[in-house]
Amino acid sequence: APPEAARPAPASRQSGAIAILPLHGPIFPRGSAFEELFGPVTSAERFAAQLRQAANDPGISAIVLDVHSPGGAVAGIPEAVAAMRDAAGRKPVVAAANHMAASAAYWLASNATEILVSPAGEVGSIGVFAAHQDISQALEQAGIKVSLVSAGKYKTEGNPYTPLSDEARAALQARVDEFYQMFTGDVAKGRGVAVDTVRGTFGEGRMVGAKQAVSLGMADGV
Repeated sequence: APPEAARPAPASRQSGAIAILPLHGPIFPRGSAFEELFGPVTSAERFAAQLRQAANDPGISAIVLDVHSPGGAVAGIPEAVAAMRDAAGRKPVVAAANHMAASAAYWLASNATEILVSPAGEVGSIGVFAAHQDISQALEQAGIKVSLVSAGKYKTEGNPYTPLSDEARAALQARVDEFYQMFTGDVAKGRGVAVDTVRGTFGEGRMVGAKQAVSLGMADGV
């Protein structure tokens, strides 16, 4: 059998009156050629459209999300969460972590009617990060000097050719904190708990095994 990374993304399907929607692989805001080249990925935009279609279909009585994803980009997730809440408000939506619902994938799954986890599955990784790459020393060793010509006070802030300044770090941290507030707020609303509970007991950025996830309130059953 080919390795997982080489397998095509599974298609949504229907079993009787149950719609089964895959949430597999890294999550990107829109469709990508990576899906065909490197294996399963999920478009947040397409996933939200599939949710809306299933929610609006009178022939569908319930929706099952087959989740195996490490998460992905923030962009598109709040919109997909809104589609999830709308669907869950009209018919049962069961998210099955089979076998991983991490980060943005858990952000989405937490707003389903119910979350189930496979016995060896994991959920969590609730958090947000941004990365800055400083290649200035490598360029210096290579004898390369980069000069940026720009307009706009902060246009080149956080560029990779210089170390990250304190001011740039503070601005980047503010954006990370903003997204973290959105993430934890949506999880809290979906799971019916306080935001402080999500931040303090839902793994604090770590993945959590199936039984522990149930005991913490992150999932409903194994």
